[in-house]
Amino acid sequence: MKDILIETSARHIHVTQEALEVLCGKGFNLKVRKELSQPGQYVSETRLDIVGPKNTIKGVSILGPVRKANQVEVSATDARTLGVPAVIRESGDIKGSAPIKLVGPAGEISLTEGCIVAKRHIHMTPEDAAAEGVNNGDIVKVEVKTNGRSLIFGDTVIRVNPNFRLAMHIDTDESNAANAFGQVFGRIVK
Repeated sequence: MKDILIETSARHIHVTQEALEVLCGKGFNLKVRKELSQPGQYVSETRLDIVGPKNTIKGVSILGPVRKANQVEVSATDARTLGVPAVIRESGDIKGSAPIKLVGPAGEISLTEGCIVAKRHIHMTPEDAAAEGVNNGDIVKVEVKTNGRSLIFGDTVIRVNPNFRLAMHIDTDESNAANAFGQVFGRIVK
């Protein structure tokens, strides 16, 4: 079994170009602030406010590039803070998820669905998947050994694509539970 880099995915927003222009102005384009580990993905310089029935979380990063659908990814703690259901889903599976409002410098959008708690997952190339004996969509357990909070994450979905780079993504609640700060690795356990 190979060591898999564990990365913490903090709250963030994905938007369509149309939504971006409503929120930030006609003709607005995202600018790269920091490249992410997955090829072509980045944290943009643009930040928005997420507004729920109970509270607002200000200054949340938009990840680029723009997407085909609007999506807000938060932790379960964030969902409680906002006052929305903590619907755990794979990224892109937003049907029937929580409604949320996005507020930008030029406007706002009320989404009828799109706020999720992202299901923990491992990005893999087909070669990585073959080496681990797993397939796209498989659910695995991952052992993470850290100082004082080692644990096994169950219900981890495998996502296979030739454009991916091997890495597991967990949210901030999960990272805190595992004391997964700095460079942390895990292994699939069977």
